[in-house]
Amino acid sequence: MIHKRGIRVTLRTATIADLEEIYYWKYVDKTQAAKKWNGPYIPEKQMTKTEFLKEWANEEELFEGVPNTLVMAVNDQFIGVVGAYWVDKNTNWLETGIVTYNSDYWNGGYGSEAYSLWIDYLFENTTLHRLGMSTWSGNERMMRVADKLGMQLEAKIRDARMVDGKYYDAIKMGILRSEWELLKVSHHSV
Repeated sequence: MIHKRGIRVTLRTATIADLEEIYYWKYVDKTQAAKKWNGPYIPEKQMTKTEFLKEWANEEELFEGVPNTLVMAVNDQFIGVVGAYWVDKNTNWLETGIVTYNSDYWNGGYGSEAYSLWIDYLFENTTLHRLGMSTWSGNERMMRVADKLGMQLEAKIRDARMVDGKYYDAIKMGILRSEWELLKVSHHSV
């Protein structure tokens, strides 16, 4: 079981109870607050709990022993997930993301800490050359978090996403291993 502990947030392997929570927040919760920010332009296909659990069980590891998703927990309480998927294995490029489902934990630094732990975990446990993230220009919090963690704006595709009938830019940000290593060195020397 993976446990990467921060000051307030822990990233860990999902338990059966966590899977129940994820299913609830993704498919049962009436407000779907997280979906308003996390790719609201991507249609979410409905799944039964059985289908969801089966799909989760079939998820492949990114590298041996490195899962594509970890749970974010505060005081052992589930609040969301961090995840990654391959863009290009040939160039060691993963796209990463974070979803804080429980809105009680928005705007308190929990997501920033969890995303930082996730980036650290991926670089520390793999041979990745770069990590990226994609969002939309209406998700200013995610762009601020990525910027704060050292990711650079790499692309802005104008009017490529539609949310609530309005066009937004698609945003791509990323960080190279060499940039992450420099940031780690500068944080430790302070």
